[in-house]
Amino acid sequence: MNENRALRILLVDDEEAIQKLLTYPMEKEGYEIVQAMDGESALEKFREQPFDLVVLDIMLPGMDGTDICRIIRAESTVPIIMLTAKSDEFDKVLGLEIGADDYITKPFSIREFRSRVKAQLRRAQMIRQPNEAAREVLEMDRLRIDFLKRNVFISDEKVDLTYKEFELLKTLVSHPGRVFGRDSLLQLVWGDADFRDPRTVDVHIRHLREKIEPDPHDPEYIFTVRGAGYKFRDM
Repeated sequence: MNENRALRILLVDDEEAIQKLLTYPMEKEGYEIVQAMDGESALEKFREQPFDLVVLDIMLPGMDGTDICRIIRAESTVPIIMLTAKSDEFDKVLGLEIGADDYITKPFSIREFRSRVKAQLRRAQMIRQPNEAAREVLEMDRLRIDFLKRNVFISDEKVDLTYKEFELLKTLVSHPGRVFGRDSLLQLVWGDADFRDPRTVDVHIRHLREKIEPDPHDPEYIFTVRGAGYKFRDM
């Protein structure tokens, strides 16, 4: 891959107005924008060349955005931002469950869009840097984490974590004993803390505890530090 090339974004939306609204300012900032108006052409273009980010509308003709997201996530770790005109919480949760990194509800400002794009590109660059934890398997009591294969086991039984739940767990485990505030976790796991409810972290921590802790109300691994944030148990 040519490291000097412009960062390339696949923009998938069937509304011409949205394509024009987002393409012009992003190209002015130096990004290369590749447009697709439906899911089939989006997948075709995605497989033709490398992309640094995918911006994907949920409501598309034919194959919808959630199907495209699942397929892309199965083939790649490229950051995915989903666009939705719906305020329905189900759509947002579903998008994150199937591997999207972020979502933006229409209508949104260009400033917010730029912020989200830059955050995901910055986060992807951080992830590409060498990470000791990513090359190891951690075993602690009944808990086993294979960072390379992204598998988690409790007493040899596989635990199904969402994409974000695993990223959150990996971040905490990589720095045992270190306290992370909610804003820090939003930056590291979601890419930024702007335009985002800090309770997002609390919800994901609760889900993680329900999946890996023997007693979620009396955790052994992930601790709350009152007034400060969360930490993984010291090893």
